[in-house]
Amino acid sequence: MKGIVFTEFLEMVEEKFGLEVADSIIENSDLPSNGIYTAIGTYEFNEMLSLITNLSSEVKIDIDTLIYTFGHYLFASLGKAHPEVIQSYNNPLGLIYAIEDHIHVHVQKIYPEAELPTFKILDKTDHSLSMVYASSRGLYRLAHGLIERCFEHYNSSAQVTYKLLKEDGTEVQFDIVQNG
Repeated sequence: MKGIVFTEFLEMVEEKFGLEVADSIIENSDLPSNGIYTAIGTYEFNEMLSLITNLSSEVKIDIDTLIYTFGHYLFASLGKAHPEVIQSYNNPLGLIYAIEDHIHVHVQKIYPEAELPTFKILDKTDHSLSMVYASSRGLYRLAHGLIERCFEHYNSSAQVTYKLLKEDGTEVQFDIVQNG
């Protein structure tokens, strides 16, 4: 997993829960990296699971909610780091529709070894989108947070529902209907 995800996660933890909580979850996790991350490094996914699990225990918020919250945070961070990508689109559905063919292509150029989820578009209209998220990591709640924050970025809103196609969350159908 790319180091930028770890650095952004720890920044979110510091911002929302404080430096003490960030230090505590690093100390209480068995991390081969010792919690020292660089944006360009690559780290084991199990380290992220350990950090999230310990954060959940520390702040008494369930893991799915924390992953969703991180999705919200990550969208804003990625938007600051790569505004040209978001500025290429004038609405949230256009941006989400372009994840696979444009955004992930851009990400792969920057981080060639990144293991990205796939998004297969099932149906698209001017005000709705149906797609299947697939990832061996099952971080569909992260995708959910990213999607909802995308609509907020464009001062819009949507009804976002999802259905697990595989019980472990490695395949999930998202149905998005833009409000208004």
